[in-house]
Amino acid sequence: MARRLDLDEYVSHWKKATRWDKPLFERGGAPFHPAAEVQENAGDVHLYWRMLANLEPWVYTDWVEECMSWKETCYVGDWSALVKFRIKGRDAVKYLTWTGVGSTENWNVGQAKHCIMCADNGKVAGEGVGMRYAEDEFILTGGLGLWAEYMLNSGNYNATGRQVGPERFLLQVQGPTSLLTLRKITGDDFSDIGFMRFRTTRIDDMEFTIIRTGMSGEIGYELHGPAQYAGQVYQAVFEAGQEYGIKKLGGRAKQVNHVEACFPTVGLDYIPAVRDIDRSKIADWNGTIVECPEAFWKRTAGGSLKYEDISELWRNPVELGWKKVIKFDHDFYGRAAVEHDYYNQKRDMVTLVWNEEDVLDVFASLLRQGELFEPFELPRVAIRRSLNPDAVLNDRGELIGVSTARCYSVYFREMLSLCTLDLEYCEPGTDVIVIWGERGKRWAQKRIRAKVARAPYKEDRRRVDASSKNVGVSS
Repeated sequence: MARRLDLDEYVSHWKKATRWDKPLFERGGAPFHPAAEVQENAGDVHLYWRMLANLEPWVYTDWVEECMSWKETCYVGDWSALVKFRIKGRDAVKYLTWTGVGSTENWNVGQAKHCIMCADNGKVAGEGVGMRYAEDEFILTGGLGLWAEYMLNSGNYNATGRQVGPERFLLQVQGPTSLLTLRKITGDDFSDIGFMRFRTTRIDDMEFTIIRTGMSGEIGYELHGPAQYAGQVYQAVFEAGQEYGIKKLGGRAKQVNHVEACFPTVGLDYIPAVRDIDRSKIADWNGTIVECPEAFWKRTAGGSLKYEDISELWRNPVELGWKKVIKFDHDFYGRAAVEHDYYNQKRDMVTLVWNEEDVLDVFASLLRQGELFEPFELPRVAIRRSLNPDAVLNDRGELIGVSTARCYSVYFREMLSLCTLDLEYCEPGTDVIVIWGERGKRWAQKRIRAKVARAPYKEDRRRVDASSKNVGVSS
């Protein structure tokens, strides 16, 4: 049985271990998720990877089984490493209205929204989920933490903000049998919780928040609560889910659903437009912030795309497929640039389905003499380098888009990627060329044919009726 975490000890260790400006061996030990004790599974896990600030198991069973879990049964996965920024005070709504491209009208307590914050050039500086816990209290989770704190401290608001990441766990339970699993362990029904709504529930004496999300593209939930409960909640969910085929989700399979269900991700599909900001506006610059500007704009990307500056990998919300989130019912930071991109859209987000023969030829090059093509890491790149932008060309050899997040889907038995593509080529079925192979390496580059498809590629089942008799039936 998992022990209850000593929160003060854990947070102290986490702060020392997540100093991005120090080599790992100087940091005083590697940081783990707060549920690491039960995730380690009595020594059966031998390989870990780094998700933002934390280390977690790379694979629990095998990546094929884990990738199929959210289509057939469900998984429990740990996203506790995500940055979490709490804002509280009379001007909390005023602040979110000014910093976000979406509307704060009709944002009720117990409701979550997709929050997108842009720099003054209209490029995305931060993005994630905002949850309204009270009239004057919100928690922003995901890639918002640094920019959210910077913008709060740059204004004159009657509100306070604090990074609470290591103090709170975040578990996902996603897939057709997720609801059955959570009902069993809590005795609660949850059919009253609409999409992007949340409330409290409990397991024994442990109270936490449950929110209906669906990052898998299926019905799904997230559990948010005090970090000291993380291991106990994780283990209880896993044990309850045995009857319903639950799997533990490791780091290797974790980002596959972002491609199948089209969730462009900071650091994987674009770089946040944050550069040369005032360090004094960040309370703990060298401590708990894992997305510091230098960490991004000094980063180099892989892939075949040629670029002169990392800012060429900045993206506006329109070309990332988030046009529907933007509302012009209020003034907001960067509005002029966002409005220009909105009404003069040049690119959109699509899925690319890579040609089977060309993909097989990449594999075949490993087993023959002659040209060697860059091997595919399966199911997607995560170990060596996260951001791999590849050039996308038309039949005249002209650059028309950028492919990211190349991913093998065992569910579709296809190689897929997300792509910001010129509008004239976005019609499903359109033929394009992806240039595969990181520039400057010993391998040759490969021209891979691809067809444009819708995004999301997988059927969106996030909003299925939770009271339906079909809940618990795999897709």
